[in-house]
This record gives sequence, C-alpha cells and structure tokens, in this order.
Amino acid sequence: MNPLNKLSSFGQSIWLDLLNRDIMDSGKLKQLIDMDDLRGMTSNPSIFEKAITGSTDYDDDIVMHSDATTDNTEIFFDLAVSDIQRAADIFRPVFDKTHGSDGFVSLEVAPGLAKDTQGTIHQARALWKRVNRKNVMIKIPGTREGIPAIRQCLSEGININVTLLFGLPRYREITEAFMGGLEDRLKAGHPIDHVSSVASFFLSRIDVMTDPLLKEKNADNLVGKIAIASAREAYQIYLHMINSDRFRKLQSQGAQKQRVLWASTSTKDPAFSDVLYVESLIGKDTINTLPMETIDAFRDHGKVKETLTINLNESGNYLKGLKDSGIDIDIITQKLEDEGIEKFNHAFAALLKSIDDKKNKVIE
Repeated sequence: MNPLNKLSSFGQSIWLDLLNRDIMDSGKLKQLIDMDDLRGMTSNPSIFEKAITGSTDYDDDIVMHSDATTDNTEIFFDLAVSDIQRAADIFRPVFDKTHGSDGFVSLEVAPGLAKDTQGTIHQARALWKRVNRKNVMIKIPGTREGIPAIRQCLSEGININVTLLFGLPRYREITEAFMGGLEDRLKAGHPIDHVSSVASFFLSRIDVMTDPLLKEKNADNLVGKIAIASAREAYQIYLHMINSDRFRKLQSQGAQKQRVLWASTSTKDPAFSDVLYVESLIGKDTINTLPMETIDAFRDHGKVKETLTINLNESGNYLKGLKDSGIDIDIITQKLEDEGIEKFNHAFAALLKSIDDKKNKVIE
C-alpha cells in the first residue's frame, strides 16, 4: 500500500488537478483510480488552456464545432462539457462506492464572470443542465459577487465547488452562503440530501506572496508557515460550522458537509519539501487536489499521519507574527484573489485565441 492509499483512513480524499484527453485515452486516469485511490478531478481555465493549446487532440473537434458556430467561447464549452462528461463517467463508480461523497469532476464558469452575480448564476445553470451528471460540480469563484450566486445555485440543487478562496473572513461568508442555500432549498420544499459542495482554499501562493515580505522584515521564522497556518485556521472555521446548531438542523434533513479542499498545493519554493502542502494538511473531511507531479512525489516518499489539527497555538502565533511584522493578511488575500482572476482571464483569452488559430489554419 503506497502513501496515497493510506490517506482515506484519515478522512482525506485525493483529487487530480488536471484534465485532458490524453490521460483518459491512455487509461492513466483509470489506473490512478484503481492503484492510487484517486477520488476526483478538477479543471480550470488554465488547465483547459494547456490541454487545448498544447496538443492536437482537440483540433478535429474544433473544426467540427466551428461548422455550427463561429463563437469561440461556445466552441470551448462544447469541448469542455464533452470532456467533463467523459471524466464524470469514469469516476461514476467512485461516486457510487462512496455514496456520493467523492467521484466528482469540476467545471468552472467563464472567468470573466467572477464579478458578475447574475451572469454567474445564468451560466452555472446552463452548464449544470448541459453536463447532466450527478457527480459534477460547477466551480464558482468565492468573490464578493460570487457569494449570492453560490447561495442561489445551491438552493436550486446545483453542486458547487467554491474556488479561488484565500482569506478566512471570505471563507466565513462562504459557510453562511452554503447553509443559507440549503435552507432556501428546504423552504421551497425540495430535498437537500443530494446537494454537494466543497470550499477550495488556494495555499502555496499565499507563501509566494508573503515570504519575500517576511524576509525583508527579517522574520525568517515565519517563512513558509503562513499558508499552512491559514489552512489550519480555516479548518477550525469548518469544524465550528459543522458543529453548529444551524448545520445540525440541516444535517437532520440529509445535508452533506461542505468539505474544505486544499488547492494550489504544489511547492513553489525549491527550498521546501515537494510534498509540504500534503503532509502538513492531512485530516478528516478534507480533499487535497494535486497536480500529477505532486501525486508522483507523494506516492514515492509521502508520510501519512494526522497533521491538520496539531500545533494550533503555533499556527495562531504565526498569523499573529505576520500581523506584528506589519503585514496585513487581508490585503494579501484580496490581492491574490484579484491576481487569480486575472490569471484565469489571461489563460481563457489564450485558449480562445488557440481555438481561433486552429480554425483559421484549417481554412487556409
């Protein structure tokens, strides 16, 4: 039994932060499920941009879809929905085996909608209907404008992966939106037992942004500590939510927990362990979504033990030390959210240009 297989005994599921046709065509995805207990998959605009721009796997379909529409965004979602449906079907046995806890594949709304509440709701509804799979989640950024969209979509029974979370105050708002959406659904007379959601925290980039500032202030003892400290504090917010009277009432009506998901977990600083954001965040009711290289690294030399709830005082001290150093974590996390949206918009624009180039190449 390799280390990946042991994580489920601690209540953690591993999802793959990758989606392309090659991993499905080659049988690699099925192998990861069978051999490494892989339990889900996520996609985002950057992942699709690499898949479509970096291969010829989609060229024929791009040409085929361009006969029906000249809208490159529509062509992209035709391709994406097809891939998501296929991946969801591969993961369906996991979904069934875990009674709907795992086996999910996520598809994100267009990044240009991150600040558009009604546009997000409209597209989330449309994608949910088009994909038509129980084991799919629609990804909505946890922006201020995304919060009411998340609540509304959950109230309509749409599975939601709340993405691009960085800050603890925003996460508290997300827990409110999650419970509010389920309450709204119950008030409308609908069941809530099949509504699934996760809250995705992006971690490594917190350290990427704070570490240089800490070094400037000679606070080297805090370098590489802030993202993990934030994650552990987020988990305490999660525990407070699921133990609240409000959630217990929902749970009595069949509500599933909105698990926390650790994202952006590849190590960016070569001075740190390449499995730092896996080994440090193992705990019950969590998901860690990993790129392929981190999965390979953890399979090779990962150490498995419960780590998410240890040294909580130490984590609090790290965040206090950050504040005492004159660094405002709320400013940092807002900047990271803004940069994350910008990055996905840039990737989406590159993706659409690639689709356009592939169409025009055939025409020429």
